[in-house]
Amino acid sequence: PRVCVVGSGPAGFYTAQHILKHHGGALVDIYEKLPVPFGLVRFGVAPDHPEVKNVINTFTQTARSERCAYYGNVTVGRDVTVPELRQAYHAVVLSYGAEDNRVLGIPGENLPGVYSARAFVGWYNGLPENRDLKPDLSCETALILGHGNVALDIARILLSPLQLLRKTDITDSSLAALACSKVKRVWLVGRRGPLQVAFTIKELREMINLPGARAVLDPADFTGLENAVKDAPRPRKRLTELMIKTALEKPVEVQAGAAAPRAWGLKFQRSPQEVLPSADGRRARGIRMALTRLEGSGDSAKAIPTGDVEELECGLVLSSIGYRSLPLDPAVPFDSQRGVIPNSSGRVEGVPGLYCSGWVKRGPTGVIITTMNDSFDTAQSVLEDLQGGVLDMSPSREGFGVVESILRSRGVRPVSFSDWEKIDAAEVARGKAAGKPREKIVDPAEMLRIIGH
Repeated sequence: PRVCVVGSGPAGFYTAQHILKHHGGALVDIYEKLPVPFGLVRFGVAPDHPEVKNVINTFTQTARSERCAYYGNVTVGRDVTVPELRQAYHAVVLSYGAEDNRVLGIPGENLPGVYSARAFVGWYNGLPENRDLKPDLSCETALILGHGNVALDIARILLSPLQLLRKTDITDSSLAALACSKVKRVWLVGRRGPLQVAFTIKELREMINLPGARAVLDPADFTGLENAVKDAPRPRKRLTELMIKTALEKPVEVQAGAAAPRAWGLKFQRSPQEVLPSADGRRARGIRMALTRLEGSGDSAKAIPTGDVEELECGLVLSSIGYRSLPLDPAVPFDSQRGVIPNSSGRVEGVPGLYCSGWVKRGPTGVIITTMNDSFDTAQSVLEDLQGGVLDMSPSREGFGVVESILRSRGVRPVSFSDWEKIDAAEVARGKAAGKPREKIVDPAEMLRIIGH
């Protein structure tokens, strides 16, 4: 059987890995729109979390298997359509993730100084489409909307001492911009309360222990919560206890004449209403927030505006309220309300032989391990359908043989995995010169020049 996987992030690679491992004869081709593989492991994971990127070693083993091939620089839906892939393969798995962000839907959200978390993370991680973002870091106060791990990542990058970042694979240009940054205070604002935050204890602890930055949590926000979490699941209980402990700690005295320390804090039960423009209307100068009260409890609690509002001065607003998947091809059903492909255990509804895994299957939540389990689940569905005779195996499918001629006729030259390894070697060599693990190449044209495309 020939199987095609669209997208080379964790969902794509874990799906491919599982099929290759449990079917001795299957051939898997992975298509990726960028020349370089690994999706959010490369472009989402924070530069100061290199250990999380170790999964790349496993993915590389998968890609080097003689039954697996990688074709980068191919945009499915444009360079080749999903119906064309379905003609060429026995099974097609869509694992292309979430390449858009949820919008706030409030006045002023398009003012200069307002950025999506997705674009900001893409900028410091070298995602080609965000390389020219040039965020304005000339203000002292930044405000991040959202209480997830991505929000904490951004706060940490904004406040980290430069010597910590210099040793990471953060891009050269974003490091230069952060070196000139005036940002001293970062507020992370959420619509709901401390019991609904989405970040994990590991990320919170790392933020609390960040050198040169102090945490500003208001003890009043945590009144009575010790009792409320007595019977909560252990991770939620420990996370809340750490926030309470941090809120009650006495701030360390700063010696006279020392530079004002950097600070960050959590604000709760505030919902953004409007980004306020500066006097000349040219940029953001603050945000107006509706104060909210919670109806219900736990994860299902809803934030209801109380009618009171509050304004907060800030020159930088980062919206970290979630990523969003987009439809790929008119031939693929898509639930635009939920931003997913309608499916059951990864089988796309009403289209036999078409599957999905990862964020486009279940929505943009969870960490790499969540995506791994989810992708194994989809791969299992593919294997069951191959073994159970659900998929029509009688026509011999030509796989990449057919796709190659389609791509050639459209002037598209795919990038192989050994091409990627040349780009990888070039990045590592550049990084070594600067004392970093790698210096990412952010321009696809330059990537293609390196491999002589």
